[in-house]
Amino acid sequence: MTTEARIDKWLWAARIFKTRTIAAAACKKGQVSLKGSTVKASRMIKVGDVIDVRKPPVTYSFRVLQAIERRVGAKLIPEILENVTAPEQYEILEMNKISGFINRAKGTGRPTKKDRRSLDEFQNEVPEFFGDFDFDLDE
Repeated sequence: MTTEARIDKWLWAARIFKTRTIAAAACKKGQVSLKGSTVKASRMIKVGDVIDVRKPPVTYSFRVLQAIERRVGAKLIPEILENVTAPEQYEILEMNKISGFINRAKGTGRPTKKDRRSLDEFQNEVPEFFGDFDFDLDE
């Protein structure tokens, strides 16, 4: 067992990210931090380090229990890391799930099916004052 591991390999091995490429990209984007500062994918971590991973809208925190670089089974994850994420972060996640699209501001994003139907109806509607109007202006 090694005492240090690359952070991108550890994030992948601990199943925080699905692929090592995604883990390295998250490091490059500044979504992974160690002791309050963002880290490069090649940064070495050791046992006891606390890693913060920002996956909007939540920032997860993990304490390294084993520095591994090879992926392990899901049942062994509790031996690899300890989840020390603050409960407030999970409340934010829950509120975000509950709210969904309910608070969507009118006119932002794609129109709903109801919006599209009323728009089509408006565009195909003939104004009343054109109903009996004669366009023949010769006389």
